[in-house]
Amino acid sequence: MPDSKAYYPPKPNSLWSVAALLRVLWRGDGNLLELLPAAAYRFDVGNLGYSRRSTVLFNRPDLIREILKDPLGIFPKSDLMVNALEPLIGQSIFVTDGERWRRQRSMIDPAFSLMRIGHAFAAMRAAVDDYEVHLDGVVARGEPLSLDLAMSHLTADIICRTVFSTSLDSLVAHEVFEDFTVFERSVAQVDIRRLITEPAWSDPPQPPEVLAACRRIRGHLGTLVDTHLEPDAAYNDIASAVVAAVDEDSGEAFTREELIDQLGVFFLAGHETTASVLTWVFYILAMQPAVLEKLRAEVDAVVGEGDVTFEHIRQLPYVRAVFRETLRLYPPITFLPRVALEAATVGPRRLRRGALVMISPWTLHRHSGYWDEPHAFRPERFLPENESSIQPGTYIPFGNGPHTCVGAGFALAESLLIIARLARRFTFTVQDPQRVRPAARLTTRPSTQILCQPARR
Repeated sequence: MPDSKAYYPPKPNSLWSVAALLRVLWRGDGNLLELLPAAAYRFDVGNLGYSRRSTVLFNRPDLIREILKDPLGIFPKSDLMVNALEPLIGQSIFVTDGERWRRQRSMIDPAFSLMRIGHAFAAMRAAVDDYEVHLDGVVARGEPLSLDLAMSHLTADIICRTVFSTSLDSLVAHEVFEDFTVFERSVAQVDIRRLITEPAWSDPPQPPEVLAACRRIRGHLGTLVDTHLEPDAAYNDIASAVVAAVDEDSGEAFTREELIDQLGVFFLAGHETTASVLTWVFYILAMQPAVLEKLRAEVDAVVGEGDVTFEHIRQLPYVRAVFRETLRLYPPITFLPRVALEAATVGPRRLRRGALVMISPWTLHRHSGYWDEPHAFRPERFLPENESSIQPGTYIPFGNGPHTCVGAGFALAESLLIIARLARRFTFTVQDPQRVRPAARLTTRPSTQILCQPARR
């Protein structure tokens, strides 16, 4: 029986499939979440709406594993996703498959070792130190704050210090945030009419404003890459490891454009996804003071007045549970689209060539067959004594199979540090909370920025 005291954070109202499609077309904002019919939270395998190319959503964990492992190479990343992301990150590891993906992965594997938390934690802490000083100034001036922009700025600074060994200029951080917002809102992947009417592999053109936003973001990345291409450059960071990488067979290194592609993935995936979930964490804490007080009590008991260290991070089970439950409800990557290169059968479903094969952490994490009160915020699910009750394969915020996000541990430590540090010192009061609703385009973000008034605890 549902708990009458449970908190239900914002989600779209679920409609039957045709009504959901009409709502999205009428609003015209490309919010793919509102395209999900009510049945998508209950079925194992089912159709998503009606389109020229069949679109099939899989919610069964064993079938999801089969699709993502893809031993025969039948289900590469969707042509829609590749087409959408190519102007931003080129033919990088995030969008490639098969032999090209394996070559790129082998070249940049050494750089992943530099994402070890022990190596990166000092940079994380320095960025949070600086951001607390910034927040103190915002509070002193009595200014409102965009939670979305604040989290994007902070996580971009952390990833910039880790990847490029330099802090990120606040103006550049703001421009990247604005350009990525333009990119997400207008990219052709979220053109619902085109999704319905175009056949597979139709390669839709991207709007001019999207291409311009991509050029500006890549320009900022190129400036950072160039610091590591100078003859006397001497760094020990992710960028230097990727610059030094060579192909085992040809002995060739990445070109400058390829470096922008690959390091762009580290930069954008490493901060936009984490910023997304942290925006929802601080929104929920603002709306649930009892949760905030319980979280603060744990931080106070474990840390006291001193610095939050890496050792402390592992001693904060409630902070971790709040983060993981928010990640369940608002997975940054809402959909993991694949395309069937040939006719195939997966479980009970026969797929035709060109079918769009959808895996959605959003629906899997809220599926009524796997979760009790699936839309309720209940961090207790992820406390150590309860985690064994979570069915394997039903919680995949970092993906699954060979393409599982290698930065998952990095993101967890970074997020717990930010939550513990900011929550113990600041309170955020949300303006117009009733206007907040989630939107899914490439990441799960609020449909409009969440404005709040920060204050000292």
